[in-house]
Amino acid sequence: MTSVEEFRTEVRGWLRANLKGEFAALRGRGGPGREHEAFAERRAWERHMAAAGWTCVGWPEEFGGRGATLEQQVAFHEEYALADAPARVNHMGEQLLGPTLMAFGTPEQRERFLPPIVAVEELWCQGYSEPDAGSDLANVRTRAEREGDAWRVTGQKIWTSLAHESDWCFVVARTEPGSVRHQGLSYLLVPLGQPGVDVRPITQLTGTSEFNEVFFDGARTPASHIVGAPGEGWRIAMATLGFERGVSTLGQQVGFRRELEALIDLARRNGAAEDPLIRDRLARAWTGLETIRFNALRMLDGVAAGAPGPEASIGKIYWATWHRELGELAMDVCGAEGMLAAGEPYDLDDWQRLFLFSRSDTIYAGSNEIQRNIIAERVLGLPREVRP
Repeated sequence: MTSVEEFRTEVRGWLRANLKGEFAALRGRGGPGREHEAFAERRAWERHMAAAGWTCVGWPEEFGGRGATLEQQVAFHEEYALADAPARVNHMGEQLLGPTLMAFGTPEQRERFLPPIVAVEELWCQGYSEPDAGSDLANVRTRAEREGDAWRVTGQKIWTSLAHESDWCFVVARTEPGSVRHQGLSYLLVPLGQPGVDVRPITQLTGTSEFNEVFFDGARTPASHIVGAPGEGWRIAMATLGFERGVSTLGQQVGFRRELEALIDLARRNGAAEDPLIRDRLARAWTGLETIRFNALRMLDGVAAGAPGPEASIGKIYWATWHRELGELAMDVCGAEGMLAAGEPYDLDDWQRLFLFSRSDTIYAGSNEIQRNIIAERVLGLPREVRP
């Protein structure tokens, strides 16, 4: 078996040999708040990766992956980030839906949907949140009714990342009339390119539109495109969220470290580092980043056991809060100039975009408030919050 260091060297060498020519300009493109950048070109890059066997590296070989060990997967994500390679476009399919189908899908579903994810031929988005079911996801109102050999879906989803670029959506919908809360929900695979689906981008503080509203008005999907049995949607949806907090978080932290190092350099160049309060906050940011890494390594014990447990919420709330505070610190390091745009078309610079977009870190993928409840109840064993 290839050792971790040999695998790391292979990844590094392939990236060095391939991030050039037509792909050279993609270095550093994309990422949170910048998902609009060179999307078609990044998709072409990822298909280039697929042709060489570098997508879905942690998937078993029988499903088209490399069967990489957990340590090898960590090495891959770290090397990818260190190479400043472009942000991935296939995260939802590769990191969320794929593992969910491997755990809960039928053989037919795996045969139909996994190969196009590996080849980056079909992109996915996540149909969870609704206007009245964001942090309180169990309040889902989107409904699906069985009509012969199909499900008919009606309702609205919101904050659906990259729905405007996606081909499919995995949707949590209520399939049992009269059911409430966690009961009566099902997990459906719904094609977006059909009548009855209306995707509307939402303009964010950054001026970009990563998020979307998605309206389903009688949209249809085959009856066989339900993952698990009817009514098991909550259990499967929670498993998907567990897969979301897997090994790719180590690569995310390489990006965080790059941001912090650039901010320290800016503070030295513009004199902000002479302020003892700024120096103290930069030092706290550095120690906080080390804490994030150690939390992530601890969480990977859960990944090795199958999927992260509720302890993953500790890592999520910590990195989200840290990153939001880094954006606030960046504005203080920039000083008054941080409040000025560069002129028409008034594009944001990297620090302004970090400050604005990182506000969403503590909201998406489970808000800080919900993460605290999970930690209290499932990790610390405290009494459950009073619910109506």
